[in-house]
Amino acid sequence: MTWWQIVLIILLVLIAVLAVLFFVGTRLQKKQAASQEQMEAMKQTLSILVIDKKKMRLKEANLPDVVMQQTPKYMRRAKMPFVKAKVGPRVMTLIADPRVYEQIPVKKECKVTISGIYITEIKSVRGGSVLPLPQKKSLLDRIRFPKRSSKEAAK
Repeated sequence: MTWWQIVLIILLVLIAVLAVLFFVGTRLQKKQAASQEQMEAMKQTLSILVIDKKKMRLKEANLPDVVMQQTPKYMRRAKMPFVKAKVGPRVMTLIADPRVYEQIPVKKECKVTISGIYITEIKSVRGGSVLPLPQKKSLLDRIRFPKRSSKEAAK
């Protein structure tokens, strides 16, 4: 085999991989759009009292068996943001959107948008305002201004 035949084989394999990724990506994109539509149709605004929030695995969260069966296997091992809250007279374990999870205050009452057991948005917090999302530092800012410890800041 000559070098151009090897390059041709590598290019054909790369094109095949890219084609497969394209079709799988479009299928997943359609699924995600359909689930987003369904979530929009089911959403409702409720007032909840947040008891506790933490990131843990799905098995540790004491969710119903139906939720465990519907969840993909790769998501069962991943840590997810959970919020234990009192919704009306019931104490429930809810799954929070990662963006919303950082804003939810503990031991406070807040008004949130819920779709099933999924917290999608936080509307307001009783006795305060919604905390803004923390801005992530760019790589250049982290290099220029490294995080100092409390001992260094005191000097």
